[in-house]
Amino acid sequence: MKTFTSAHLPPRVSDFLATNPVGDVRGSGAQHTALMPFTGEELFSFPTATPEDVAAAVTTARAGVGHGNRRRILLKLHDLIRKHEELILDLIQAENGKSRSHAYDEVMDLYSCARFYGVNIRKAFGPERHPGALPVLTKTRTQHYPLGVVGLISPWNYPLSLGVGDVLAALSAGNSVVHKPDSQTTLTAILVRRLAIEAGLPEAAWQLVPGNGAEVGDALVPLVDGLSFTGSTKVGKSIAAQAAGRLIPTMLELGGKNPMLVLDDAPLEPTARGAVRTAFSSSGQLCMSAERAYVHESIFEEFLAELKNALEEHVLGAAFSDAATIGSLTSQRQLDTVVAHVEDAVSKGATVLYGGQARPDLGPFFYEPTVLTGVNPEMDLYATETFGPVLAVYPISSDAEAIQLANDTTYGLSASVWSGNSRRAWKVASQLEAGMVNINEGFAAAYGSIAAPGGGVKESGLNHRHGITGMRLWANERTVAEQRLHPLAPSEYISPERFRALVSTGMQLMKTFRL
Repeated sequence: MKTFTSAHLPPRVSDFLATNPVGDVRGSGAQHTALMPFTGEELFSFPTATPEDVAAAVTTARAGVGHGNRRRILLKLHDLIRKHEELILDLIQAENGKSRSHAYDEVMDLYSCARFYGVNIRKAFGPERHPGALPVLTKTRTQHYPLGVVGLISPWNYPLSLGVGDVLAALSAGNSVVHKPDSQTTLTAILVRRLAIEAGLPEAAWQLVPGNGAEVGDALVPLVDGLSFTGSTKVGKSIAAQAAGRLIPTMLELGGKNPMLVLDDAPLEPTARGAVRTAFSSSGQLCMSAERAYVHESIFEEFLAELKNALEEHVLGAAFSDAATIGSLTSQRQLDTVVAHVEDAVSKGATVLYGGQARPDLGPFFYEPTVLTGVNPEMDLYATETFGPVLAVYPISSDAEAIQLANDTTYGLSASVWSGNSRRAWKVASQLEAGMVNINEGFAAAYGSIAAPGGGVKESGLNHRHGITGMRLWANERTVAEQRLHPLAPSEYISPERFRALVSTGMQLMKTFRL
């Protein structure tokens, strides 16, 4: 694999830092300093939010509920994202350490969110007509109205997609949002919030409270009317328990140990290239990344050779340009986990087919894309999420075996099937226990189909983002029905016997005519 290093902070980022972004967040607690993963140098320092800051933010946010012309705001934001696209890419890279092409995946997703939510506000939240209890006599409508204030806790790995994208869904329903972006990636949230305000969003409608996860989260849950969390399964279960005590709508996207299934008729070269995208986008720090590949034994060795060839085409390094195609891990904690998982596997008999080394010569948190064979259940990375650039490849003898192994996990977020036969691939995909399944693509096809809901099953999540489903999660439903001409009961004009006869006959006719 080739390498490249040139991580000078772009002038656009320096200019943005000079605009006092710390003034856009609420915080009176301990100071936090975020480092730039490419170099380990200080990037941004700010005071973290306390429980008192969170309470003040929720109070302020309530003044922004039902804000302005949501359609106009979201579509204008779409245009402003385009105008400031390069700065957004710079900030994502500076805070996260991913390559520019992988940062653009997030920008592409935000374009889709702003457009889809803006265009579909009336469809999602406009009044719906329904057949009444009895035709003509009953007029029925369902109305949708905001929950109020939605709390949102977003991760560091995809600050735009998994943070701002969910903010836009909550705003589309007319809510205000109190948003706890991860302390490592607060600048991205600050910039897009500024753009949303420029597009017409009241400042009160989007409050930022970065800080300690447990402290801010514990303060947020009792005060908000809905909650979105993306992060680990362990923390997600704790948050779900707190939210359940208040019966508030909750969306959770949690961990994964995502499989890719390579059937014996898969085209080798494009599948190997796809495996690199699937396993190593954002250095594997993607909830939907494949960490397990099940490859038919008849093509196993050929696939491994093609996988190594595909990796050789990539460039590992730090660059605020397209000079590097795979970037850095984000923190020492992530690097430590990757190193521990690989060393544990090797010590217990696994073979490193490719990579397997930290690269401090490129930057403090770099680790080579790594492919392992011979992984077994005694090894930590066999069933535990690594969340780094590590792919374990296993030979399998049949589609049935691949399906069984893919489903043999407590997780169920994402999966992919690779085959030269569409019908066969759909048959296999339809047997996988995952909230999102892709055919001949790693994750982008399902997740990027913004009109469809996306999320996890089993211990990978609760409820879904995207689509009309994801928009309506953040609204209350109210059914209003008007009874006309005659009540749904006997009266002085119709005896009980006559009423029963009329209603029973009417019900039979409704069934006959499928009303």
